[in-house]
Amino acid sequence: PDGLVGAVNAAAPATVQRFVSDLNAQRMENYRKIAQETGAPIDAVQTRAGAQLIGATPAGQFVMNAAGQWMKK
Repeated sequence: PDGLVGAVNAAAPATVQRFVSDLNAQRMENYRKIAQETGAPIDAVQTRAGAQLIGATPAGQFVMNAAGQWMKK
């Protein structure tokens, strides 16, 4: 998990793709800030955030596993 979001359907409308891109840019900005403040590598910050986000995702929603496959939680 990298703490980013994605569209489950690669053919999602452009508005969805733009939303995903904008949200991920905001998340990366926050992850960089946390990494800089804590001295942790950014990939470690992303991994921790991703695990927390997956943990908070309600059952029935899709999450991406470590192999890059979408699965229903």
